[in-house]
Parts: sequence; structure tokens; C-alpha cells
Amino acid sequence: MDGILALAAGNLLSPIILFFALGLLASLARSDLSIPEAIAKGMSIYLLVSIGFKGGVSVSDHGIDATLLLSLVAGLILSFSIPLIAFALLRSMTRLDVTDAAAVAAHYGSISIVTFVAATSVIGSAGLTSEGYMVAVAAVMEAPAILSALWLIARFGKAGAEMEEGLMREILLNGSIVLLVGSFAIGWITGAEGMAMISPLIVAPFQGVLCLFLLDMGLVAGRGLRDARSVLTPGVFLFGVIMPPIGASLGLMAGLLLGLSTGGVVLFMTLCASASYIAVPAAMRVALPEANPSVYLTLSLGVTFPFNLTLGIPLYLAVASLVTGA
Repeated sequence: MDGILALAAGNLLSPIILFFALGLLASLARSDLSIPEAIAKGMSIYLLVSIGFKGGVSVSDHGIDATLLLSLVAGLILSFSIPLIAFALLRSMTRLDVTDAAAVAAHYGSISIVTFVAATSVIGSAGLTSEGYMVAVAAVMEAPAILSALWLIARFGKAGAEMEEGLMREILLNGSIVLLVGSFAIGWITGAEGMAMISPLIVAPFQGVLCLFLLDMGLVAGRGLRDARSVLTPGVFLFGVIMPPIGASLGLMAGLLLGLSTGGVVLFMTLCASASYIAVPAAMRVALPEANPSVYLTLSLGVTFPFNLTLGIPLYLAVASLVTGA
């Protein structure tokens, strides 16, 4: 137990976590610190290209096998199933109506690519490696949760709710998905030779860019917490804290059944524990415009995102290390 606590404490004091905490505290204190939007967007593009390309190179070296395919199938199933659990918890713990509960549930079945990138950095700092195809798993877990939410609305809400025309196009052509999958494909095609050509761009600067990006995310999360206190009832806040470990537990079981490495198990746990704040909110504006954005954005970005960065990822790493004996 002492080893687990020491591991968690060490990760809490890593630069990426501390930069996020700096942004969060600065925002809550109403500092005028800010990151220009264009720079923040540029850093986001850099991180997606970097993580996608490195994942593709890893798959190129590893090759396609049954574990890769089964991991993709497991990701699809979990992405569709987790919203069902989230919806049941929300309906029992909060006073959210069916529409808002379904919209929130969709966020928790999908994934946060920034949380995934942070977890990748943490396991690297811990001296662990992971299966490169986890990037592909992250990509396939974006959309099924949205379909699950729409099914919940049709089943428990307004009769006959259907996806509006163009919704699937918006989901599949979301910028973050296109960039992640496209970079993954380029890394897969070019392999080690491509990595050698651009490694000075996507390897050495990665940690520094991630720190600056999480500083900005801390500022954004702090503003969300300041401006939406009215929606954070005790039940809603509690859901945002207990849902990540529930999802992580499912990811842990899936990772162990698939025979993933310790790093791969941590990443699967992180994917199942995270909540989308980019792709799903965009889809919800089209599919469920009557849902309250202040509820699902505050929960995903203002509660679950900080929880995962500060406590969740270190906890998932400690548990996976204990279970796998790493």
C-alpha cells in the first residue's frame, strides 16, 4: 500500500499535473493569465499529430494481430455500454431529466483525447510502454456513446427520437478524429523511417507543449467552475467524481482479459474513465439541442477532467501496476 501511495504522490507532483493545477488556481483566483486561442489550438493540433503518428509507427512495428482487433471491438462495446450505466446513476442520484441525463451519459461513454495524451506521458515517465494501437482504440470510442445516448432518448424520452441528418457526418469528420486517425495512418504507412525523419518535431518538444496546453486547460476548467456553480448540485458533482473510477474498473477488466501490457491497461482504464468535452458537445448541439450545455460541459470539463488529471491517472497507474505486478 505504501508503494501505491508513493507512486500516486509522485505522479501528482509531475510537471504536467502541476501546470494544470497552476491554471486552475489562477482562474479560480480571477487572474488575468490567459493563453491566446490561436496558440491553444496550435498546441492541440501538435499533440494530436504527435500521439497519432507515434501510435501508427508502433503498429507498423508490431503488425496487426488478434489482440489489436479484439481491443477495437472491446472499445466499441464499452463506449456504447458505459453511457447506460452513467444514465442509470444520473437518474437515481440527480434530478436531471431524461434529455440532460442522456446528454451527460454520452460524454462519459466517449473519450477525452487530452486525458489520454496526459496518461501516455505519465506512463512514459514511469518507465512503461504501451501498445501503439491504443490510439486506434481511442478513435473508435468517440462515436458509439452518442448513438447510445440517442437510443436512451428514444427509449425513455420523447418517442421516436432519431439522429438528425448530417449528425454522423459531423461525428466522423470531427477535426480531432480526422487529425488523430490521419496521423495514425501516416505513421503506420511510413513506419520507423518516417519517425526518424520527424522525431525532432514530435518527440523532444512533446512534454513541454503538453505542459503549456494543460496550463490553458486548467484556466478553461476554472472558468467553467466559476460560471456554472448553480448546476453543480451535490448529486451532480458526486456523479462526476465516482463515474471515472467505475469506467476505469471496466477498462481494467477489459485490459486484463485482452492481455495488454501494464501501460496498455492504464490507457484502457483512462479511456473508459474520461469524458469528452470536444466531439460529443458538438454532436449534442445537433442531436439534442434542448439539452443544457452548462450541465454536461461543467461535469466533463470542470469536474471529471481535473479529477482524472490530478487523482485519476495516478490511481489507475497504481492499480494497474499492482494487478499486473509491474
